[in-house]
Amino acid sequence: MADHFVEYPAPTTDARAVDYSFTPAEIAQVQQHVAKYPDKTSVVMPTLWIAQEKFGVLSTGAIQLVADTLGLSFAHVYGVATFYTMYLKRGVPAQPFHLVEVCTCFTCGECGGRELMAHAKKALALDGEGMSADGRFWVREAECLGACDTPVPVQIDNRRMAFNVDASKFDQIVEGLRRDQTPPFESVPARKLELQ
Repeated sequence: MADHFVEYPAPTTDARAVDYSFTPAEIAQVQQHVAKYPDKTSVVMPTLWIAQEKFGVLSTGAIQLVADTLGLSFAHVYGVATFYTMYLKRGVPAQPFHLVEVCTCFTCGECGGRELMAHAKKALALDGEGMSADGRFWVREAECLGACDTPVPVQIDNRRMAFNVDASKFDQIVEGLRRDQTPPFESVPARKLELQ
């Protein structure tokens, strides 16, 4: 793995390397989510997000903290954490960067996702881990971003989506991010289907 990536510690050591605990304020935040739902399994995703924001990566210690906090099994929380690509389990670049995810699942792959990813690799001189030559962008494929009707969707920093992205729009997004400008919010209206 490239030098600019940091692997999370092995399960036998990570609990000793980091104090995996939530502050009272973070516990209160978790409890606000618990109050919204009839079942704690519905709170796994926002609690994983709180843990990722705190620790930067969801190591086994962070996943165990979420499981213990919610009174759920490690296996259940691990299953959720590993299913969704927005949860980072390993290989997090050590320096500040923008995470840019290009949807290359079947639909988007057929509608230009693979070509867009190839463009990103060339335009940003990505290394084998997807890090740009200047270290400012980590670009990776996403299995599905849930916007199959607006290919190719791109997700930026796990917070903003861009739709109908082609090479030109991708380059505009990158140039904006270089100036610390997040792409503007895009409202995507539902399309009316013509029934025949």
